[in-house]
Amino acid sequence: MMKTTRREMLASAGALGTLALAPTLARATPAGESAQALLAGIAEEMLTDYPETALYLGIDKGARATLRGRFANRTHGADVDRASRAAKRLAQLRKVDRRALPADIALDVDTAEAAYTLAVDGWHAMPVGTVATLDTNNSFRNTPYTVSQLAGAYSDLPDLLENKHDVADAGDADAYLARIESYAAAVDGETGRTIADGAKGAILPDFLIGITAGQLKGMVAQPIAEWPIVESFAAKCVKAGLPPRHAEQAAILSREKVLPALERQIAAFDTLRPKAIATPGVWARPGGDGWYRWLVKAGTTTNETPEALHQLGLAQHRAINAEIDILLKAQGLTIGSVGERLTALSKRPDLLFADTDAGRADLLAYLNGRIADIRTRLPRAFGTLVKGNLVIKRVPPAIQNGAPNGYAGPGSIDGSQPGIYYINLKSTKTWPRYSLPTLCYHEGIPGHIWQGEYSYRLPLIRSLLAFNAYSEGWALYAEQLGDELGAYDGDPLGRIGYLQSMNFRACRLVVDTGLHAKRWSFAQALAWFQEATGMPVNQLTAELQRYCAMPGQACGYKMGHNEINRLRAVAKAKLGTGFDLKGFNDLIVKTGNVPLTLLDGIVARYVAGT
Repeated sequence: MMKTTRREMLASAGALGTLALAPTLARATPAGESAQALLAGIAEEMLTDYPETALYLGIDKGARATLRGRFANRTHGADVDRASRAAKRLAQLRKVDRRALPADIALDVDTAEAAYTLAVDGWHAMPVGTVATLDTNNSFRNTPYTVSQLAGAYSDLPDLLENKHDVADAGDADAYLARIESYAAAVDGETGRTIADGAKGAILPDFLIGITAGQLKGMVAQPIAEWPIVESFAAKCVKAGLPPRHAEQAAILSREKVLPALERQIAAFDTLRPKAIATPGVWARPGGDGWYRWLVKAGTTTNETPEALHQLGLAQHRAINAEIDILLKAQGLTIGSVGERLTALSKRPDLLFADTDAGRADLLAYLNGRIADIRTRLPRAFGTLVKGNLVIKRVPPAIQNGAPNGYAGPGSIDGSQPGIYYINLKSTKTWPRYSLPTLCYHEGIPGHIWQGEYSYRLPLIRSLLAFNAYSEGWALYAEQLGDELGAYDGDPLGRIGYLQSMNFRACRLVVDTGLHAKRWSFAQALAWFQEATGMPVNQLTAELQRYCAMPGQACGYKMGHNEINRLRAVAKAKLGTGFDLKGFNDLIVKTGNVPLTLLDGIVARYVAGT
């Protein structure tokens, strides 16, 4: 792994780097205007297909107000219609003559074509589950399983209603109530697809059905008045000075519409469970090998084979562990394998927060402190800074059993809504103190939330299109920047945590391909994962359950990180003393989310321009 020294970092901080690929002003040519009109139309179609995106970005207003009272149609018929229209859009994009366009518009068209190619290929390769490539909020969630412990309308939409739908007047309240009805319809739509896909053999492993059904049953067991979509809405209405009838109607709709829909989904899983198998790998499902090849391509935006990814993960795991070994020995930890010593370190009482509400509050306060610290360092790594508007929250307890350990997304385009960085606090023992700083840099700033705010400065189509390998590769690169900016000076355990995080992502390449291509059992994958990383077994169990439900996605992290570092090394070698780290970082983050196949050319033009 290529690493910039502190001296190089400080030198580049004083350099006047110029972004060679800064978007050029779009020339008012007929070809440019035509391409922009096509892209704008595609963007609006994406918002119509996925109104959740407009809510998430805070743009479901004005001309888009019709999106404010509904969510996406999640039925099989609607998905077939989306696939058909995507094929037509792809044909239009392929006809655009790039030679007649300014570089920035040509890149926008190339990015859109790559996204639509991936989606159309996905609908052909995997005619079950969810092809999510064009769904901005969930573009990483390509999976043969429409509903799982990780995802589904049952868990996604309440979070959006509670955290993103503001209520300032009666119109907002009415739109919220309409969305509650749409939420119920979305659950039913996914239930129908789950049953239909189950008939084709696309059934979650039985142990994941247990977790998913358990989360659903926990939701319906909660009194309606305490449902977050009811309770938080009532508070919003009081704050807006609205009469109680709105909150009362939310409770009625939840009881009469949402509750029966959730119960129907529970019944569907109860019907499917006897047909489910325990085998975790997608290879054991009809057509699963073909599904996995596309899922790996979607997750990495490369053409690498599962076997190549597996071997790469093993090699990087060995290299990173060798570095961790040196640091552990410096701390007097010399007995046992690297994994065994990391396991022992993670259990030290002085490094754990109390597994109580007070301990969780202390942990959240510590995370906020790490974010505050890294903010002071970012001017040394970027020439152009964004706000990094975020709040840190605990994963809702109702879904914590199946939720990832941490995840985040940027706020609204206008800045009125902050990005939310979620951490799963089911058990604080999952999070020894030294493991937390690097998580903050990944999920918060300069990771996901930071990167997302740059995308808002691009044309709308570029704010909507996202690629897993770029997103997660950037977030890992953000962890690396934390190290290079001196966040671990005087904190050797924190640097061990950072390297353990990098090793963890290399190991993801091994276990994801192990489960789905090399036919590992869950127990085999867990044993290897724990020995290789030394991370808590409960944390790794949840991780493996995630890879079972969403095959291939975990392969994008290290592949994206590797490519960004490879291109940085190329630029540094070619530019020599002219290389400016702030300029390079600006290039990667300001260019916006692209498939890895386009990143090489972007950096080549930057080098030539510099």
